[in-house]
Amino acid sequence: MIKFVALSGFLGAGKTTTLIAAARELERQGHRVAVVTNDQGVDLVDTQLVRSSLDRVAQVTGGCFCCRFEDLLSVVEAVLEREGADTVIAEAVGSCTDLQATVARPLAKFYGAQFSVAPLTTVVDPGRLRAFAHAARRGEPESDLSYLFGRQLAEAEIIALNKADLLQGQQLEDLLADLGVNPANHRLVHYSAKTGAGLTDLIQAWESTTSWRGDLDIDYDRYAAAEAQLAWLNLRLELRADGTPDFRPANWAVAALNHLAQIAQQESAEIGHAKISISTDAGMVKSSVTERGGQPSLDLLEVDRAPSGQANVNARIACEPAALDEWIAAAIRHADAAAGTTSSVADQPPAFKPGYPQPQHHLSAAEMASA
Repeated sequence: MIKFVALSGFLGAGKTTTLIAAARELERQGHRVAVVTNDQGVDLVDTQLVRSSLDRVAQVTGGCFCCRFEDLLSVVEAVLEREGADTVIAEAVGSCTDLQATVARPLAKFYGAQFSVAPLTTVVDPGRLRAFAHAARRGEPESDLSYLFGRQLAEAEIIALNKADLLQGQQLEDLLADLGVNPANHRLVHYSAKTGAGLTDLIQAWESTTSWRGDLDIDYDRYAAAEAQLAWLNLRLELRADGTPDFRPANWAVAALNHLAQIAQQESAEIGHAKISISTDAGMVKSSVTERGGQPSLDLLEVDRAPSGQANVNARIACEPAALDEWIAAAIRHADAAAGTTSSVADQPPAFKPGYPQPQHHLSAAEMASA
């Protein structure tokens, strides 16, 4: 029986870091782990990062797991046949919710002889939780993005608080209550994907029994509006040092994201996430930013200098697609000037907004009970 773990969570919550850390710990314990990443587009920074860390990796692109359930099943079966594994960890798109009805229950009902489905886990970043909860506490109207965030929390059986050192105990419960989430209805796990503290608690929680409890109260029009609030852009660039033997890939990535975050601040545009990875012959760097006006973090630094590299840029920002195209172009020009590089576009489909979610399956708790 294959253990199947579905990770939900808002954009920038740390799902990929959690996935990698958990997979490594499970493999240390003797398990064979396959992982699946997911996105509305292609050329994923996260997939590159996972492949640099783990052996058994697949991806589902062009839509969320709920709308690509058969694709999810196909890539999982392919990686299992090719590589073999006893555990699958699947990371859903950060703008996706209602995964119990559209992914977890269908997998258990139709493929229960092959997969044991772990309790649905929503990864939460303390900063994002505070921002949405404090807005609710101030009585601000609930945005569609805040509604989506709240639905992800509400349907989780396990709420996994990443960066556990930043938020503890009663603070967490109070913030959840501000968003209308009763902590008593969920298992709360504190951990740090970066340090590994509490990670075994999260893995042990996945061994508990899935309850298949009541249905999520969700308005699909608001869910679709939240997804459509964000413009999505994935692009690939070729970078090379301009007039010098080498350049610093990390400087390029941080400069580009810092400029993008400042534009978003000026335009009052919420950042879901923006990530850049740069692959070189000597290794990879990755940087990310999750709030407008915020400072980019350097998440991976395997190489200091290189003569050239390939950059992948993923951005999810609350703006119109044409504006995101312009902002990314400005960020690239800024990074080239700051890092001493010349860039050329390898692949740049225009920014887009996701369409209305249309799940391939939708099973209620009553349907599961009668299975």
